[in-house]
Amino acid sequence: MAMYSAVPSVSRYVRDPDPGAAERTSADQLPDPEPLLRNLTQGVLEVLAGIRDVNQLARWMTEDAFRSLATRAALATRARSARGVSAARPVHAVRSVHMTAPADDAVEAVVVIGGPARTRALAIRLEGLDHRWRASSVALL
Repeated sequence: MAMYSAVPSVSRYVRDPDPGAAERTSADQLPDPEPLLRNLTQGVLEVLAGIRDVNQLARWMTEDAFRSLATRAALATRARSARGVSAARPVHAVRSVHMTAPADDAVEAVVVIGGPARTRALAIRLEGLDHRWRASSVALL
């Protein structure tokens, strides 16, 4: 008579990682994130002003961040329509970029933007995914 272990084999429960999941990439293997932060800031401001399609930024964002920006852009479009204001190119300048690295594969940054009426900030979290930087969180303050 064969003896069976009362504890099931661990190997039966170990699963292969999701083949469709994004692969984490270390910051050492990625380029300097500052140019992307500056360009992404410009793109986000243009999307919210209504002169750029949000789909043009999809490549540099995770799905959740993209969905959030698309929702905010739709609300901004509705608000402009209700006020009868047409879309216009935003006049602004990037004043400074402040970055920190809370993890090996992530960068959190605040981009300070100066405009004619006020100064604003854009908070962005970049994560190294699939050998490139992708924004996982974008918030205009």
